[in-house]
Amino acid sequence: MIKLVLVNKFLFIHIILFYFGSLTTVFGIPATETVSDSLVTDNSPIEKRHFEKLTDKYSGNDYIYERTVEQSGWWTRFKQWLSDLFQKLFNLSGDGQASSFTEVALKIFYVVVFLLVVYFIFRAIINKEGTWVFGKSSEKNIVPVTDIENNIHVADFKSLIEIAESEKNYRLAVRYYYLWLLRSLTNAQLIDYDVEKTDSDYLYELQSKTNRDQFSYTSYLYNYIWYGEFDVNTQQFDKAKHAFTTFINNVKA
Repeated sequence: MIKLVLVNKFLFIHIILFYFGSLTTVFGIPATETVSDSLVTDNSPIEKRHFEKLTDKYSGNDYIYERTVEQSGWWTRFKQWLSDLFQKLFNLSGDGQASSFTEVALKIFYVVVFLLVVYFIFRAIINKEGTWVFGKSSEKNIVPVTDIENNIHVADFKSLIEIAESEKNYRLAVRYYYLWLLRSLTNAQLIDYDVEKTDSDYLYELQSKTNRDQFSYTSYLYNYIWYGEFDVNTQQFDKAKHAFTTFINNVKA
């Protein structure tokens, strides 16, 4: 009885193994195949390489890629200071916005400086030549209008006229005579001098007919010679000079 049971068990195990082997063959998996790792391991010897000290070889400004404000030039430090100032004044949100604001402000500053330089050069040329670029030509060495008109009470017209006459700058001499006349009329309390006033304003203030007639004539000479920018010869200047000196002497008297 015991032998029969052992035979049956042995037969049962054989049947199980045979059935399992048939299933693995059907599904393409050999019964004896095992799964192995496909990673290849390199066990070759490693050659150790030696390098020189890189900090000595690659030292210098060319290998510094991040600079602090202290390492930068004065212009960079100035822009950083200006950026910090704008950030505090206008409560800017960050360094990027402050930097952009600083760049815009500097560009505006460059434009303003450029325009000022052009203006002063242009003005120097005008004062030297005595004319605007698109205006009529005038005599050189003409004293700017505002310098004399605003200081007629302290100007030495006699000396200025002598200099103008010696240079044969008769137009300028006539202008000095006209301003000298206005000062004389003001000192005599016949008119109230004002740079903004016209010849008509002064003529209206004069009460005497003689003074009005003389002022009309001298004003005509002044406007014709100065603003007309006509070349005046010696004879013409002598006539104008006589009219102005006569009127000035009469006012003084």
